[in-house]
Amino acid sequence: MSNAEHLASVMVERFIQAVDNGMDLVPVVADSTSTAKISPFAARFPDRIVNVGIAEQTMVGVAAGLSIGGKIAVTCNAAPFLISRANEQVKIDICYNNCNVKLFGLNAGASYGPLASTHHSIDDIAIMRGFGNIEIYAPSSPEECRQIIDYALSSIGPVYIRLDGKALPALHGDGYQFSPGQIDVLRQGADVALVAMGSTVHEIVDAAVLLEQAGISAAVVNVSSIRPCDTQQLLSVLRHSRQVISVEEHNINGGLGSLVAEVLAEAGCGIPLLRLGIRDGEYAIAADRGAMRAHHGFDAAGVFRAARTLCRGD
Repeated sequence: MSNAEHLASVMVERFIQAVDNGMDLVPVVADSTSTAKISPFAARFPDRIVNVGIAEQTMVGVAAGLSIGGKIAVTCNAAPFLISRANEQVKIDICYNNCNVKLFGLNAGASYGPLASTHHSIDDIAIMRGFGNIEIYAPSSPEECRQIIDYALSSIGPVYIRLDGKALPALHGDGYQFSPGQIDVLRQGADVALVAMGSTVHEIVDAAVLLEQAGISAAVVNVSSIRPCDTQQLLSVLRHSRQVISVEEHNINGGLGSLVAEVLAEAGCGIPLLRLGIRDGEYAIAADRGAMRAHHGFDAAGVFRAARTLCRGD
């Protein structure tokens, strides 16, 4: 993984570039400078960063005020605290008022590993999908992250970007071009479609290789744009496979698996769907990322076993 990059570092890189290009951008943090890897920005633009201390509700309220004052406000802190502690402020201050604030949920999913459920964010997509007008993205690679951030900063309106806490390698070639709502098909396959978001896309890429070795043709589908989402394009991709498996470091309810289920159900498709992630009624275990995913059955090996069972019944 020599080409791997932390997505928070990519975020800060794009912030610096945006200000260099003349954007009136102000990051707001909640005593989360190390999590946000914001030091390079603070060194370049010390008067442009607002640190409200450990007060996430205040962070979101300040960002809303800055946006009303004409600034491009971005919040940068750990996803579990943004989503849980500032839930009402996100809903009312940002979404209901349609403020031009970009919310970055850092170390999302179970990035914090052994720190357990207080620091895991496995419900953020479900919560944000309940707020009707906020765009939602979950980049799976550094280049995709760059393009999503550049788009978000130039767009008008609230945006939530879910960023993984671990370094991720490249997935796309030089010609990759992100487009809001677009479904990113990384590999074609007819036996099973593997659908994921964020860092779990790398698990299904690896699982597809294992499946190919077992004689099973797997499509690999990256859904980085949760809202907007071109559901007709997603449906057309899924219809080419006999089975579908969704994979996410998130509760299986309300996240990507629910989105896929809704698309299939509303179209009246009889394609079997298996949702892999944190199962209903469970929390992610307190463990290293690899051990946690293996335990819950959505690492590459777990996806491989589930797909082989679906396709062969063994």
